[in-house]
Amino acid sequence: MESIFLVLYFSLLIGLSLHGLHIPWLIYQRLRHAPIPDPPPADPENATLPSVTVQLPIYNERAVVERLLRAALALRYPRDRIEFQVLDDSTDETSRIAERLVREIRAEGFRIAHHHRRERSGFKAGALKEGTARARGELIAIFDADFVPPPDFLLRVVPCFSEPSVGMVQTRWGHLNENASFLTRMQALFLDGHFVMESQTRDRAGLFLNFNGTAGVWRKRCIEEAGGWHSDTLTEDLDLSYRAQLAGWKFRYLNAVVTPAELPKEVNAFKSQQYRWTRGAVETLRKLGPEVLAARVPVRIKAEFLFHLTSHLVFPALVLLALCAYPALDIRLTDSPWKLAVVDLPLYILGIFSVNVFYLWGQWVAHPEDRRRLFRIPGLLFLGTGLAVSNSIAVWEGYRGGEHDFVRTPKDGGASRSPYRAPSSRSAWFELLLAGYLALCILHAASRGHYASIPFLLVFGLGFGGMGVMSVREQLRQVA
Repeated sequence: MESIFLVLYFSLLIGLSLHGLHIPWLIYQRLRHAPIPDPPPADPENATLPSVTVQLPIYNERAVVERLLRAALALRYPRDRIEFQVLDDSTDETSRIAERLVREIRAEGFRIAHHHRRERSGFKAGALKEGTARARGELIAIFDADFVPPPDFLLRVVPCFSEPSVGMVQTRWGHLNENASFLTRMQALFLDGHFVMESQTRDRAGLFLNFNGTAGVWRKRCIEEAGGWHSDTLTEDLDLSYRAQLAGWKFRYLNAVVTPAELPKEVNAFKSQQYRWTRGAVETLRKLGPEVLAARVPVRIKAEFLFHLTSHLVFPALVLLALCAYPALDIRLTDSPWKLAVVDLPLYILGIFSVNVFYLWGQWVAHPEDRRRLFRIPGLLFLGTGLAVSNSIAVWEGYRGGEHDFVRTPKDGGASRSPYRAPSSRSAWFELLLAGYLALCILHAASRGHYASIPFLLVFGLGFGGMGVMSVREQLRQVA
């Protein structure tokens, strides 16, 4: 048994450290390739601009639906070249609010339609599919309910489509409520790292990149030639992105165009969102992995695809590593500190240090005016570790397949409380049990003088414990 535990322990450590090598590779690609210049903004008086359909998918969004429509109408673009679609799957008073707003907006001379589906078949993908079939625009811009596009959004994005092979342009997400709490500040770091480091680097290096579901513009012909929107994964955006690029379309990413949105303020809403993204990525890997690997594309594109969509395997690896802590610790109490420094420490550093560098660089690029943000980075270790249990469930269910439900993230529109609630966390009590188990591991290590392992056990224990406490406290508050 001892040898089995040690093999599992080191296999997990090596696997995590090897996945950590992806980050230095991304940084190398970023340094190797120069940024692609953004085209100059379009002239709003230009009568030859392509026609645009703005799609606004909503589902029970009474707190933010008016803000969304007003922001969309503020987009500067020739009025005869733009139309709006409110793709409404709501089952509450949101539909009545949207219907009233659409009537008022239509009276102002805008081309706008309200499509209310009585059955939410296919979830968001189904709504987009039906809307695309009705769309008259050459280009389709999509904004989720919590996004507030800047007025010059279309004028800065549309010029990218002067190149006929460009099928989609993604912009960077901003954050309307970043400083609401520790949770929102950490989410902002995560998203800045994704867009500034991952998306921008993939854009520079000619790698496949993905539409993030909102704040982007598609060429309608690209959607159609790639097979349209599918609802067989929880990440219809990721699925269509890879199918479109396999069909030969190019994607662009504009880092300078920032579209702000709300971040989930409640931890269970955040976990629900992360579960959806994680499970959807795994489902997309199952669906498209063989096709991408068999495609006639460069090896580096296939490698980036695998790193991108297998990154979520880190979460079950972290849970297993935590569970191995006590037996591995007990077995290795006789090892010298020197051996731990030579063997274990480099593997931990490769798995953890590279992640910190990645997000530090992301903050340095995204917010050069505020270096204080760099001191927030350590909090990411605890939040990322705390997500491991919930996201491990998502990985398992994504690989297993079967029916899924699209649970949208509640928004509050800046109010103190959202009128909607996220589902209770399924993982909260197991997170607390893991935290208690790791506390015992820390006491055991301290009693035997094995102090070198305590910092790493603390990261796991505080991550699981913090996430569990926040989730349970939130659930109890909702009951009360």
